[in-house]
Parts: sequence; structure tokens; C-alpha cells
Amino acid sequence: MDTPQNTALTRALTGLPGPLPARGVIHIAIRHTDRFTVVGNDLAQHPGLSTTAVGFAVRIQSLPQGTEVGIKALAARFPEGEKLIAAALRELETHGYLQRARTRLPNGRIVTRTVFCNQPAALLRPRAAAAPPQLPPTARPIAPPALMPEPTVEPEASPEPEPEPTPDAVATPDPPAPLAAPPQAAAPPFVRLVPPPTAPKPPRPPLPRPRELTPELERISTALLSDLRHHSPQFTLSEDDVRELVPGVAAWLERDAHPDTIRHTLTINAPEPVNYPYQFVKHRLTVLLPPPLPGAHDLTPPPARRNPVTPFQTCDGCERAFRAPTPGHCRDCRTEDEQRATAA
Repeated sequence: MDTPQNTALTRALTGLPGPLPARGVIHIAIRHTDRFTVVGNDLAQHPGLSTTAVGFAVRIQSLPQGTEVGIKALAARFPEGEKLIAAALRELETHGYLQRARTRLPNGRIVTRTVFCNQPAALLRPRAAAAPPQLPPTARPIAPPALMPEPTVEPEASPEPEPEPTPDAVATPDPPAPLAAPPQAAAPPFVRLVPPPTAPKPPRPPLPRPRELTPELERISTALLSDLRHHSPQFTLSEDDVRELVPGVAAWLERDAHPDTIRHTLTINAPEPVNYPYQFVKHRLTVLLPPPLPGAHDLTPPPARRNPVTPFQTCDGCERAFRAPTPGHCRDCRTEDEQRATAA
């Protein structure tokens, strides 16, 4: 069967003015009168946002105030999954369109407040001082037509009164010139504080390994990893996972970590549920590895440094005590000897 054609669009093309392009998109713009949202091209054509992020930004912008826009709320409303929605929201946060903050209500409950801005770049521009409103130029009043005086009979000798000045003759002051608005400061350059989601991620540190994997260390490590499911069922590891994680536990045991301490560190404050127990245990074994215990010589305080004391000596001439590193004459005897040598 042939694909059904939309004849309404075909008929609408005939009503477009001017020549139509030979290829590419052709817009049939029908003016909205209700239920519409204005979306700027800075969002619709953003080069750093994915199509999914732009779509969710438009969906969030079209929702009324107070609507829940969390990951689970959007996943329940739209067909996309939670991972795709979370990645799109992170992109919007990176580029400044979205901000999520946890707020405590007066009743003590903690909620997440989401703020969406359709033009984040406009928030970085300095606000210009409001210029005074410019008044339109004051029009000069139009002089009313002079009324013709009624004919009166006056004696010829009486002088005619001088005509009063018309409003045109009165000088009208010009309106004051409006104050010039201060020059706007240049907008500071946009500095990206968070790397884009497409930036390469640093490599993860490798699993720690002991200096020597002895059979005793391997036996204790295998038993500890296999016994984790008895303390928390979500830490059920496969045989291959246990075999790969044994060197990490052996490195902890080599540093005198107690098996109960290792078990507590791996299972405490774990999320519910643990979707990937192997990755979770490997991460904690790598990141929380304790330092090796110091040796006895490391804890010994350094010897106290004492200032050397110059010993007492007995002068060979006057037998007076004085301080000197070697025996000899005191200062007075040396001075007398020098004076006698000089006089001779």
C-alpha cells in the first residue's frame, strides 16, 4: 500500500507567497492564539545542548509554576527513562538554564526547589541605569484668531489703544535636554565553571594490590568477600567478582586493617538498592584505602638539640678561670704580652 499523504500540508503550500526553496525545510507558520510558549533561538539552536536537553527545556518551560520537575516526576510523565532525563537535566545545569537546590520548609521537611531561566546569558549582563523618560518637544501654543472689534463711534481726537501682545510674541523657554544615559559597561565574558558532559573524564585509579599476595591473605580476602551477602543481601558477588577483588582486600589486610573494619567500611551507608555491587565494592576499596601504619622509628621524637657549652680553663699566667675551647692565657694576660712586645 502507498504511504498516506497529508493533503492539508500540500494545500497550505499553495498559499505561501513568493518562490519556495527547492530543498530544505519549508515553514508553514500559523499564529497561536492560546496554549503556546515562546522559545528563543538561543535555546532551540544552542550548539552545546543535545536534542534531548533542548526538548526537556521546552517541556519544563511550558509547565505552570509549582509543577514537579524532578527526575522521577518527569519519567512518570514522559516516555524517556530516568538516566536519559538525569543526563538532560545535568546539561541544562551546566549551561545555566536550570538550578536545583535543597530547601527546608517551616515544618522541617526538605524539598528540592527547581529554578528555570529561559535566557541565562541575560542574567550576566549588568543592569543599565534607567534613563529619565524623554518628554516630547513642547509645541508652541497656537494663537487664537484675533476678534474684530465692534464698530463704535469715537471722537477723532481720541488716540487708538495699542494692541496687546499676542501669545506668539511671548518667549517660550525650550524644554531641558534629557540627561544622557551612562554608558553601559561591557558584559563580562562567560566563564564555564563546570566542564561540559562531553569532556573526557579522568581515568579511574586502579584497584590497590599488596606487595605480596600470600596464600593466607588470599584465603582471608576470599572468605571476607564471599561472606558479605550474609550481612547485606545486596552485596552478593559472583565468583569472578570475588577473584578480581581479592587483591584489593589483601592490600587492606597487609596494612593491618581488621576484617570487621573492612566489612563495615564496604557496607556502611550503602544506597538502596546497590545496582552494581562489584563496582561499588571496587570503588570503596580504592578510594578509602587506609595509609600503612607507621613504624616504631617513625613515632620516636627527634633528639633535643642543645647548645654547646664552652668549658672553663685556667690561665697559665695569672691562674684565673676563663671560658675557652683550649687551655692558654686569659684576655688580660694576652693584652699585657702584646703591650710588652710593642714596647720592646
